Amino acid sequence: MKSLSDLYWFFKGVKVYAFVGESGTGKSFRAKLLAQKYGIELIIDDGLLIREDKILAGHSAKREQTFLAAVRVALFDDKIHRDAIARVLQSQHFKKILILGTSEKMVSKIAARLQLPQPFKVIKIEDIASQEEIDRAIRSRRVEGKHVIPVPSIEIQRNYPQIFYDRVRVLLKRKASPIGQRPSSRVYEKSVVRPEFSKKGRVTISESALTQMVLHCVNEFDEQIRIKKLTIKTDTHGYRLVITIDVPFGSQLTGKIHKMQAYIVENIERYTGILIEDVHVIIDRITRT
Repeated sequence: MKSLSDLYWFFKGVKVYAFVGESGTGKSFRAKLLAQKYGIELIIDDGLLIREDKILAGHSAKREQTFLAAVRVALFDDKIHRDAIARVLQSQHFKKILILGTSEKMVSKIAARLQLPQPFKVIKIEDIASQEEIDRAIRSRRVEGKHVIPVPSIEIQRNYPQIFYDRVRVLLKRKASPIGQRPSSRVYEKSVVRPEFSKKGRVTISESALTQMVLHCVNEFDEQIRIKKLTIKTDTHGYRLVITIDVPFGSQLTGKIHKMQAYIVENIERYTGILIEDVHVIIDRITRT
C-alpha cells in the first residue's frame, strides 16, 4: 500500500534515480554527466540538494570533523536537516531526481527519509566509468583525501571556504541539434574539497565494539532474549549480522523478532553512522521463563 508521500510524488510524475558506487569511486565527479544524459533536474549528494549550479538546501557532509559524523549527515540522520530538504523539494518543479549513495540500501534509506519514492532505476558507477578511471579516483581519495562536490567553486567558496581546495572544468556535449547543426556543448565546473575528516584519517568500528552495541540493543529491547552467538560480516556496502538467540516461551515470535531487528538497525545506524545491510536472526531454543 502506497503512503501519502508516495501518492503525492506519483501524481506529480516524479521519478528517483539511484547512482551507486563505493566511496571514492568518482560518483560526485560524474553526477552532472548522468543528470544531463537522463534529463535529471535535481541531485542529492552528501547532504546537499543541488539544482544545476546552485545548492538549494542542506549542508555538506564534507564539512564534518569526523568520518562517522559525515556519514550521518549524508544519510540525513538529523530530523531538522531532512525536514528542511523535504520542504524545499516540495517547493520545486521537477520530474527526475538523482540520489548518490554507496549502496542501493543507502539510497533507499535517503529516499525514505526525504519522503521520496523508492528508486525506479539504479545506475552503478561501473556502468559509466572504466575500471581504470575508478581505480584512479580511489587512489586520489586515499592518497590525497580529495573529494568532489558537483557545483561551481563560487558556491563552495561562499558556503564552505574552509574546505575548498581546487576547481575542475568539464566539457559536456549536449544532444544533437536540428539537422545540419553541430551539437552544442557546455562547460560544467566542479569543486574539489579536502574535508577535515580526510586530513585526520578514517575512524572505523571494531567487531568487538559492534558486538557490544548489539548485545546492549538486544538487552535493552528484551532482557529475556539471550544471544548465544553473533557473527559479523563486512563488505563495501556495510555490515551484515547473524545472531543466534534463545527466546522465552510464549513470545509472539515473528512480530517480536522483526521489531528487534528494526530496533538493532535503527539504534546502531543512528549512533554510529555505519550501514547495517542485514540482521539475520536464528532462534536456537525456546526457553521457559
